[in-house]
Formats: sequence, C-alpha cells, structure tokens
Amino acid sequence: MPPDAPAIPAPDAVPAAAVRYRCRHVTRYAYGEPVTSSQLLAHLAPRPHPRQTVQGAALVLAPQPAVAVDRLDWFGNPVTYAAVQTPHRDLTVTAELEVEVRAPALSDPALTPAWEAVRDAAPDLPETAEYLYASPRVPAPDEALAGFALPSFPEARPVALACLDLMHRINADFAFDPTATTVSTPVREVLAQRRGVCQDFAHLMIGALRALGLPARYVSGYLRTEPPQGAASWRGAAAGHAWVQAWCGTADGWLDLDPTNDVTAGLDHVTLGWGRDYDDVCPLRGVILGGGMHTLTVEVRVEPLSAAG
Repeated sequence: MPPDAPAIPAPDAVPAAAVRYRCRHVTRYAYGEPVTSSQLLAHLAPRPHPRQTVQGAALVLAPQPAVAVDRLDWFGNPVTYAAVQTPHRDLTVTAELEVEVRAPALSDPALTPAWEAVRDAAPDLPETAEYLYASPRVPAPDEALAGFALPSFPEARPVALACLDLMHRINADFAFDPTATTVSTPVREVLAQRRGVCQDFAHLMIGALRALGLPARYVSGYLRTEPPQGAASWRGAAAGHAWVQAWCGTADGWLDLDPTNDVTAGLDHVTLGWGRDYDDVCPLRGVILGGGMHTLTVEVRVEPLSAAG
C-alpha cells in the first residue's frame, strides 16, 4: 500500500450501514484453596457513543454477590463494583450484551490538519490534555518512541494520513505472537523485539503518538468472532480486543485505528470503553482473601443478529 493511501473501505466493501451484535464474555476462576471473599471491578458493559447504541447489558456472577453497584468511571465508561462474600473455590463472571454498531463517517485523511498544528493545539483542549502524557502502561515520551514514529510524520503531513501510515508500519513490521509477551511487558521491550498482541500494539502506537505530542487513547472492546464472508480472518478475535484512538483536530475528532489488523475500526468492532491505557479499562480486576494458586479461562463470542443497509 502506498504511504499516503488511506485505510478506508470502498463503498462496495461495506455491505451495511449498521450491524446489531450479541456478545457473550465468560471468565472463570478456579482456585486451589477456598476464597472467603472477593471484590471485583468490571469494565464489561458497552459504552454508548455516536457509532454505538446499547440495546441491553447484563452481568452475572456465580456465586451471587452481596453487593453490586453500577456507575461511570472518570472517563465516562460504565463500570460495576461487586463483592462476593460467600466462600467459594470457583468464580464465574458472565457478561452478555446487545449493541448496534454503525459505520464510521470518515473524512478524507488528506484534508485533516497538519500534524504539527494538532500537536500545538492539543495541550489546551480539555478533551485531549490527559491523553498526552505518561500513564501506567505507556512510558514517558522518549527518543526511541519518537524516532520510531517520525518516519510517518514528515513536515506538514496531514495528521490522519500520518497516523494511518504509523498503523500500517506497526502491522507490517511487528509479528502477532501470543507467546511473546504478558500483560505487564513494557512498551520499550515490544519495540525492541517487534512481537506481541493487540494490547502491545495499541500501547506502542499510543506511546509513539504521545512522543510527538499527539493525544492518543486506548480502546477496549471486541471483534466480530467470524469475519464477514470473503474477508480475512481477524487477529485478536478470540478474546477481548484493543485498538487506538488518535486525535485529528477539533473538526475531525478521534480516529479509531486497529494496528493489529491494519484497519480503521468500523462495523466489526464493539466498544466497551476507553482510557489512557489498559489499566484504565481492564475488563476484570480485584482483590481476594484466600484462594492460593488459580487457573483462568476466558471465552468470548460476538455474533451478528442483523445488518441494516
């Protein structure tokens, strides 16, 4: 693909204007010793936004929690706090949801502002300022990350074209390898070994953009389990997925970019929430009393119910 070619589907490549999905996400913990109590924080409900309407969402825990409270977090994502006070050796968390996802209204990347203009304006905007700086999983900007990003950002290049080019390069130069990293692998190690999974590629792209002074945020969600007929198989569809939103200026807003699959996120991407990095939207985290060693299994299924032209 030429460097300036936008990764935007042609009209005949998008068969529907919207798709309705049913999603089921099951997490099972099996403990070696009894757990007397568990406290959990779940980012497993979908976030409404201009391209996504939530038709329904339910979260079921077994054993049943004594306390369950729904709220919005700092970033506006739905989150559930639950406390299980029944002694148990197994814990199952099942999230079921239905959403309608609409195709993005993408502007011409070549008509977006020069990336330097976006960089200079970003620190003064309340919607972007907190996505400019270091966060728990994305290091402070440094020369290595800036040097990796710069070939995509020559002087005065339109910001969306530059971000698309960076996405293409990550997809081309990094191998998808579920065995190469863990949830705690540092971004600089991913950059050095050029291997990882969707979470790693999202953090890498966010770090590279922030190193140039451009706002970027992490999106947690799902991919359609089976790709549309005739489409290539998705990477990262077997479990939760992650991608990036890059700020392209006040007029164009946030652009959803999936470096794992080298596409702009669209009809096949279901959004749970967004934040500075994975830590802000971790699907499940918590504290337990007891338990010893444990095993974890995760199953995700995202199936289309209908499509509207």
